[in-house]
Amino acid sequence: NVKDLAEIPDNVKNRLEIVPVKWIDRVLEVALEREPTPLAEAEGASREAAVPVPPVSGADVVTH
Repeated sequence: NVKDLAEIPDNVKNRLEIVPVKWIDRVLEVALEREPTPLAEAEGASREAAVPVPPVSGADVVTH
């Protein structure tokens, strides 16, 4: 928030490019050099996790 900038010392603020924004979309525009493009999904590609998650058995459950 712009009001919080008052808490930052001037010598620090002078070394930064501070761009106040209202929406997250604007943050991405400012922070990224170019808009990312989605990767093309390979034919037959699976949307499952790359590393399978092991099943949880009752013996593995620990209550607190």
